Amino acid sequence: MTDCLFCRMVAGEIPADVVHETDRTLAFRDINPQAPTHVLVVPKDHHPTVASLAGADPDLLSAVVRAAHAVAVQEGLATEYDVEPGYRVVTNTGPAAGQTVHHVHLHVLGGRHMNWPPG
Repeated sequence: MTDCLFCRMVAGEIPADVVHETDRTLAFRDINPQAPTHVLVVPKDHHPTVASLAGADPDLLSAVVRAAHAVAVQEGLATEYDVEPGYRVVTNTGPAAGQTVHHVHLHVLGGRHMNWPPG
């Protein structure tokens, strides 16, 4: 999609601070971080929401979640099999949830205490 910000980042048309990449996913630092660690993980294929991705390609959804955990390990928020000290994974689906870029993406947040409820 030529007008999708994240598709353009995947294509290398827009620079991104890439921290992790697989053949199916790309992870990069958020330009407006909400925590000391704030990384976005996107599938390289365009899917507008997590719901559409789950229906169209569950294996890709699994790859995105695995990439999110790999980022957490790389950033020191978890180990391969443990989640100490911990991290949060967030996805906004639809306008009422605050989704502004309509390419599914997971926010990996950590490096500070995460309050609940998130607000």
